[in-house]
Amino acid sequence: METVILVTLITFFLNLPFGWLREGVRKFSAMWFLYVHFPIPFIIAMRIGLGVPWKFAPLLILVAILGQAVGARMRRTGAFNLEE
Repeated sequence: METVILVTLITFFLNLPFGWLREGVRKFSAMWFLYVHFPIPFIIAMRIGLGVPWKFAPLLILVAILGQAVGARMRRTGAFNLEE
């Protein structure tokens, strides 16, 4: 169970910067798709490598979306503004 929690936390924090970056580009552009999909192979490899069962994939998808949303909101609200 600790492994599932670890993979879930890493999934969330891995998606934060990509959500932040995604918020700064035009929706459905090539970069937007890259920022949305780039973390997925790493999450899949981590899940398989650490032996997290397939049944937790929906949870990881939900957490990845949440990480993207929180990262985007951080950019909209000016949190960690790197453009100054």
